[in-house]
Amino acid sequence: MNRRSLVGAAIIALTFSILGGTEAAAAELKVFCANAMESTIKDLGPKFERASGHTLAITFGTVGQLVKRLQADETADVVFMPRQGIESLIRDDKVAAANVAIVARSSMGVAIRKGAPKPDISSAEAFKRVLLAARSITYSDPARGGTSGPHFARVLERLGIADQMKAKTVFLPEGGLIGILVANGKAELAMHEFQQLLQVPGIEIVGPLPADLQNAVVFAAAPMNGSNQPETSGLLVDFLSTTEAAAVIKAKGFEAVSH
Repeated sequence: MNRRSLVGAAIIALTFSILGGTEAAAAELKVFCANAMESTIKDLGPKFERASGHTLAITFGTVGQLVKRLQADETADVVFMPRQGIESLIRDDKVAAANVAIVARSSMGVAIRKGAPKPDISSAEAFKRVLLAARSITYSDPARGGTSGPHFARVLERLGIADQMKAKTVFLPEGGLIGILVANGKAELAMHEFQQLLQVPGIEIVGPLPADLQNAVVFAAAPMNGSNQPETSGLLVDFLSTTEAAAVIKAKGFEAVSH
């Protein structure tokens, strides 16, 4: 069976009826999912559960947090995170490269409070001027181990304004949807992945970072080596690659990659 050719939840349900055996019985899959994909998996997870009869126990965190837990021998059946995190798991022989499915890509955008004048971010130099003129900015705290925070810290270094921006940078203490700080007036600009910004009411997305400062993040899913439900884990990964899943992924602000 060519799993990548499966289309839609109905075919997945049929596959379960064909599998038979102990793994066809209802089971719980333990999923480690990056924070950036939280709203996506919360939409797609119930669809998979209805089609398969299985349930998902999902743990969310930054890619750094999740990888660290898995490297410390915590177990999971499926991982759904930026590709660089999965590559580290491949090096540790916790994921087989042949089983990895690329499912989405994301890029970073700039947001302002709804109704505020939209600044010119059409080039790196224009964006630099906007940052220097801003009273306050926010982005993901690099210390939390995500992808966008460390990247934007490098952007500030590249623009030569890292020191100037330290005093005007506000971080969300517990991590999460940093656009909230713009919505409540605690920051003037937010730099985050599009799918994260789209979830925050009260803000507007100005546009993407200038192309030469952009950070395209590739998200992938993979079954973990040693899963007690290898076939079921593989089917969840396949479901995340279907055209049905791609429609949801696109609606969440990603570029979907269906197979």
